Amino acid sequence: MSDTSATDHGERWRAHVAVLAFGTFAVGTDAFVIAGLLPDIGKSLHIDVGAAGQLVSVFSIAYAVLSPVLAALTGRWSRRRVLVTALVVFALGNVGTALAPDYGLVLAARVVAAAGAAMFTPNAGATAAAIAGSERRGRAIAIVTVGLTSSLALGAPLGTAIGNALGWKATMWFVTALAVVVAPVIALRLPGIRLAAAPSLRQRLSPLTDRRVAGVLTVTLLAFIGIYLPYTYISSVFSSATGGDGGRIALLLLVFGVAGTAGNLVAGRLADRHGPQRVVIAATFGLAVVFLLMLPSRNSFLAAVPVVALSGIGSWSVTAPQQHRIMALAPAGAEALVVSLNAAVMYLAISLSSVVGAIALSSFHSATVLLPVAAVFVLAAALLTWISRSAQRQVGEPSESAGAAASPAVR
Repeated sequence: MSDTSATDHGERWRAHVAVLAFGTFAVGTDAFVIAGLLPDIGKSLHIDVGAAGQLVSVFSIAYAVLSPVLAALTGRWSRRRVLVTALVVFALGNVGTALAPDYGLVLAARVVAAAGAAMFTPNAGATAAAIAGSERRGRAIAIVTVGLTSSLALGAPLGTAIGNALGWKATMWFVTALAVVVAPVIALRLPGIRLAAAPSLRQRLSPLTDRRVAGVLTVTLLAFIGIYLPYTYISSVFSSATGGDGGRIALLLLVFGVAGTAGNLVAGRLADRHGPQRVVIAATFGLAVVFLLMLPSRNSFLAAVPVVALSGIGSWSVTAPQQHRIMALAPAGAEALVVSLNAAVMYLAISLSSVVGAIALSSFHSATVLLPVAAVFVLAAALLTWISRSAQRQVGEPSESAGAAASPAVR
């Protein structure tokens, strides 16, 4: 087939993007579900829970390191080939996790699964944006991100329930089955999109030296450290409200995920209409207010539910607009790379939030301090985005809401 524009000007783009969202649901379920299975994993592998927790850390670190590397190496591949290969690698990693007889091999298998996830998620967002076109980029990215929010709200609890009933290895087979189901659909139905490739690896890596890209990545780092501080320690922050009741904590997590799904979809539409920078500024500033509202609400479960819902809306209103921003700055052939860099920084922020939280808790011996600290981080992200927007307007640089210059091609 001759090269033609990959943008689907009808409504068929939604069906293609929905398939990609199902793939991110599988990947997200795998990333989020391990935390709920740590006691069972530890018992099975004859290690303590702390050692089992390193499975989460190893996955996150491998994802952060491999995401930009794999994006650069596969820059000339069609997106369909990248996505299918990613799901195959991801599935093999989970099969290896289920079959590995000891802790060391399980750790190695998690690295393989992380490699597949690192190839899939950023490329799913870049591919969705290419299919939908620049005018619907925010909505397309938001739909793909629904896969992540729903994996948090539905996939992880379902996987945990399967693990509790049948053992943690059954959960790994469940996640593998999800990947096996979606891979052939992508192979058979997704257009063979080939992002306009830069002529050399050096040029594909050129965004690493772009100060505007660095600015967007800094905002991602600051925002997600702030977002994940209260989320990671939600059981401690709302200990008085939940009384340590696991059911109440699970309900708060469900509220966060469901509200986040709604916030993500609205944010994608608003990014298309008003520009992603405005959405990021509003979301991060709003989160600062919500985190401070958590201080008087943390002792009452009825008060905790609405503020957790608001935090879910604000938290997931940052993801798609940030991807929108960084894709608009990408030169031809580097779209997948910049999205993977953003994803890598987000995973780095999640890891750093645990470190910052641990330091704050050990220093002040109270989870209350995490809330103003989180507010400072998201306010810094809002301020940096506002400064960037003002600077662009003063010097007349192109808006980040503008589409990438190059069009993808279908093969």
